[in-house]
Amino acid sequence: MTETYRVFKTTLGGRELIVETGKYCEQTNGSCIVRCGDTAVMVNVTMAEKARDGMDYFPLGVDFEEKMYAIGKIPGGFKKREGRASDKAILTSRLIDRPIRPLFPKGLFNDVIVIATALSVEPDIQPEPLAMIGSSIAISISDIPFAGPTGSVVVGMVDGEYIINPDCAQREKSVLTLNLAGTKDAIMMVEAGSNEISDDEMVGAILFGHEEIKKLCAFQEEIVKEIGKPKKEMELYHVPEEIDKAVREYASEKLDKALDTFDRKTRQDGQDAVEKDCLEHFATIFEGKEREIKDSLYYLTKEKVRAKITNTGIRPDGRKLDEVRKIWCEAGVLPRVHGSGVFTRGMTQVMSTCTLGMLNEAQKLEGLDGDSQKRYMHQYNMPGYASGESRPLKSPGRREIGHGALAERALEPVIPSPEEFPYAIRIVSEVLSSNGSTSQGSVCGSTLALMDAGVPIKAPVAGIAMGLIKDEASGKVSIMSDIQGLEDFLGDMDFKVAGTEKGITAIQMDIKIKGIDEAILRKAIAQANVGRQHILSKMLEAIDKPRAQLSKWAPTIISFNINPEKIGDVVGKQGKVINKIIEETGVKIDIEDNGTVNIAAVGNAENVERAKAIILSIAKDLEVGDMFLAKVVRILPKVGAFCELAPGKDGLIHISKMSDRRIESVEEVLHIGDDVKVEIIKIGEKGIDLKLLEIIK
Repeated sequence: MTETYRVFKTTLGGRELIVETGKYCEQTNGSCIVRCGDTAVMVNVTMAEKARDGMDYFPLGVDFEEKMYAIGKIPGGFKKREGRASDKAILTSRLIDRPIRPLFPKGLFNDVIVIATALSVEPDIQPEPLAMIGSSIAISISDIPFAGPTGSVVVGMVDGEYIINPDCAQREKSVLTLNLAGTKDAIMMVEAGSNEISDDEMVGAILFGHEEIKKLCAFQEEIVKEIGKPKKEMELYHVPEEIDKAVREYASEKLDKALDTFDRKTRQDGQDAVEKDCLEHFATIFEGKEREIKDSLYYLTKEKVRAKITNTGIRPDGRKLDEVRKIWCEAGVLPRVHGSGVFTRGMTQVMSTCTLGMLNEAQKLEGLDGDSQKRYMHQYNMPGYASGESRPLKSPGRREIGHGALAERALEPVIPSPEEFPYAIRIVSEVLSSNGSTSQGSVCGSTLALMDAGVPIKAPVAGIAMGLIKDEASGKVSIMSDIQGLEDFLGDMDFKVAGTEKGITAIQMDIKIKGIDEAILRKAIAQANVGRQHILSKMLEAIDKPRAQLSKWAPTIISFNINPEKIGDVVGKQGKVINKIIEETGVKIDIEDNGTVNIAAVGNAENVERAKAIILSIAKDLEVGDMFLAKVVRILPKVGAFCELAPGKDGLIHISKMSDRRIESVEEVLHIGDDVKVEIIKIGEKGIDLKLLEIIK
């Protein structure tokens, strides 16, 4: 045991929280293990000694490692080891990143890497909030400059009561899953999915969680006092004063003229011209200082745009603070696609498509929560052409995965249950043009696609992104509805809110300053509600409810239940029975262990019903009076006709039960291969006796 080993304890959500430091990973800048119950997460942070040459941004890397040994499981796949991070691990990495990133000093360009590893996981205690807490502790006790600490919790809501870090049973009942992080003074990060809760309920949950965060921050401050390392004196990048002063004097009026337009392209062309002019003018005066000149221009532009919004309430495109850009929508734009919709708001445009499939096509997930399936899938893509860039396509990155997950979370509460709608549902949102809030555009476009596909969603969902300009000198705050790219880039907050007419279904907040208070939070959510309702009304002009019929290209799927003990009879030896049904009817069949049967076919609903009838006939215990659609398989000319009621089940129609008149030979009425409707009139030791009801032509 090392001399530096220390243990600190507190309570979190009624459970004991234990932090261990100084025992492992001695070569890191900061390290800790956070334990709660049987869940343990190790967090390590390291910083490069110096910045890489030419680095002009803060290279913070955050990774959450899902180790399958944490739940006593060997990973699947050929290699039997963890591979590429799962979507959930990537989303957790983003949760860790967002509250800590704004708290590093500006001008720090050294690589900083935070790695959180789930070592042991108890199902009732999720590792994600522990990883977020551990990241703050590891950085705070390290020698890396940091304006923390931060605290992190998950807030649930069961029967109207808020719960910190709910367990499995509580999560199952909860109408809210709120991931929250902040400092002792302000909220830094919000990410939530909810079942149409009200604005007041959401604000209440955030404030409730913040009280627990304050306690966590005080706990960490005590740890830092005892074992925290002195912070390094860093050489932070900044624009030299003489360059900044000269650039401002030369470019200020020129930049005013360039920014004095509401047209985006004209404004950008003007800014490019000012930058080119400045670089040429100062080429010999400040030789080799192009980066510093450009940075000075950037900061000057940022100040001017922000000041104009703050002082006049007029935004770069001429809108008022609470004004939403022009919207137009389409539904049913792609003929062979099961459902499609296009949502356009200003220069942001998203095309979403909906594909329906059988439940066995749901996405299979392997993670620390155990194996599970995701029936509703939402994926987001943004190619380079959407922002006018000529860059090649690449696999989805963290941003794409995060935006898809946010839209999925926003729509999930309105997706009908498998019992109501026995389909797997895949939505793909393709960003066609981007100028701010494409994630919320994908929420809106996907609502249109779902309704166009005939998915009986409980209510349409719309989303909006809110922005913030906070002037530190005056304390004046400007909250903007439906922010565009420039406002996001130069502003202090990107606050996305999605929901139905009734309430909120998802929230995500990214912040660039050191948090927001309750007043800003309340105003932003209230203003978002007004904007959301406006957007929703525009969407409903294109399609106001789910279509009554599915596309003819979508599969017809029916779901019903049979006795699980009869599954073997339906499948047959080596699958012979079920394969014969599939061959005869051309359908797809999926049978679950609980006896749920799903049958699907494209463009032939009659065959679906026929397959259902066959399966029910096999699974059902036969009774007198039951009626079947059967096929004549053998004829005894003077006796009767044998009919296959179901694979392995035959019955005899005696010649006397074929017609009201006397017939001499069965061939006068029936032939092999005829489809007939029959009724069981007797079940005896010698077999099943049938009566002919109808010959189906």
